[in-house]
Amino acid sequence: MTTLSSGFARARRWLREHPLAFDATLAFCTLVAMICSSFTDPGDGHGPPAFGTRTPELFSVLLMTLTAAALVLRRRRPMQVLAVTAALAAVEYVLMDPPAPVVMSTVIALYTVASRTDRPTTWRVGLLTMGGLTAAAMVFGSTPWYSQENFGVFAWTGLASAAGDAVRSRRAFVDAIRERAERAERTREEEARRRVAEERLRIARDLHDVVAHHIALVNVQAGVAAHVMDKRPDQAKEALAHVRDASRSALNELRVTVGLLRQQGDPEAPTEPAPGLAVLGELVTTFRNAGLPVEVACADRDRLPAAVDLAAYRVIQEALTNVRKHAGAGAKAEVSVVRVGTTAEVTVLDNGRGSAGRRPGTGPADGPGEGDGLDSGGHGLVGMRERVTALGGVLTAGPRYGGGFRVHAILPVEARTGEPERPGTAGGTGLRR
Repeated sequence: MTTLSSGFARARRWLREHPLAFDATLAFCTLVAMICSSFTDPGDGHGPPAFGTRTPELFSVLLMTLTAAALVLRRRRPMQVLAVTAALAAVEYVLMDPPAPVVMSTVIALYTVASRTDRPTTWRVGLLTMGGLTAAAMVFGSTPWYSQENFGVFAWTGLASAAGDAVRSRRAFVDAIRERAERAERTREEEARRRVAEERLRIARDLHDVVAHHIALVNVQAGVAAHVMDKRPDQAKEALAHVRDASRSALNELRVTVGLLRQQGDPEAPTEPAPGLAVLGELVTTFRNAGLPVEVACADRDRLPAAVDLAAYRVIQEALTNVRKHAGAGAKAEVSVVRVGTTAEVTVLDNGRGSAGRRPGTGPADGPGEGDGLDSGGHGLVGMRERVTALGGVLTAGPRYGGGFRVHAILPVEARTGEPERPGTAGGTGLRR
C-alpha cells in the first residue's frame, strides 16, 4: 500500500508540474468516455440502457475527436475552448439523432472557465451555455422535451459551473490565508528586529550612564589620593578604597551587560592578551618563512599605550599581508616604528611592482578613494584607516617614486582631551598620488 500510494503521489506531482501532459491525458480519457457512451442506447426511459445496440456515425466520431482535442488547450484558451466545444455540441444536437455525448467536452470546458474567472462571468457564461445546449436538445431532439436526457444536459452544465466556482473560491481563500500568514510572519520578524534594536539602545544607554559615572568617580578619587598621598596618607587610603569599589562596580556592570547581550551557543571570548609590538618578531618570522624578506627597525615598542600598540601591530600586519599578496616575486619589505614627540610613526615600505607592474587600485587611473582594493576583499586599507582614525591618527598609503608601495601611519601616543577634530583628518587618510 505504501508503494502504491507513493507511486500515485509521484504521478500526481509530475502531472502538476506538467499541466499540458495532464490536459492531454484528460482529453484522451474524455474521448474514450464519449465513444463508449455513444454505443449506449438509453431506450424509452422505462428500462435500463442497452450497450452495443447502436453504433455512432462517422460524423459524430469526428465531432467527439475535435472537442476532445480542443480540451488540450483548456488552460491557455478557456473561453475559446468553451465556445468551440459548445458550438460542436449544438451541431451534434441539430444534425444527429440520437446525438452522441459530445456535450461531455463542453461540461469540462465550462468547469475550466468557472474555475479561472470571476463569479459574474461564470454566471453569464454558465447560463448562456446551459440555456443554449438545453434548448438545442429539446427543440431538435426526437425525444420529448421533458425527457431525462434533456434535463441531464441542463444538470451537468449547471454542476460544472457550480463546481468550477467552488474550486475558484477555495483557491482564492487558500491564497488569502497564505498571504496573510506570510504578512504576519514578516510583521513578526520586523517587530522582533525593532524590539531587539530598542533593547540594545536601552542597554547601551544604561551601560554608558553606569560606566561613565563609575569612571568619573575613579578619576576624582584617584586625583584626591595623588594630592593627599604625602601629607594625609589615611585620606589617600580612603580615596583608593573608593577607587577600588567604583572599579569593581563598573566591572560588575560590564559583566552583567555583556551577559545580557551574549546569547546561548556563542563562542567563548578569547583569554589570550591582545597582540602588540612585543610580538612583532613572531609576526615578521611568519612572513619570512612565507618567502618575504622583512627588515625591522623598531624602538620603544613596549612603551606605547595599549590601544596605540594594538593599532600599530594591526597596521603592520595588514600592510605586510598586502605586500605578500600584491608585490610580486622578489619583493622586500621594510618596517619601522619610531617615536616622534607625542606621536608614533609606523612605516611599511616595499619595492615590489606586482604582476602587471602596479598594485590593484593604485594606478594613475584610480580616483580618490578608489585605491582601497589592495587586499583580496578590498577592505585592507579601509580597515587600517578606520583603526588609525579612531585613535585620532592619520594614515597615508600610495605608490612610491621609482616603484613599490608605502604605508605610513601617525598615531598619537598621549590622549588629547578637548581638542577638536582636525579638519580633513578622515579625508587625509586616503591614498596620495
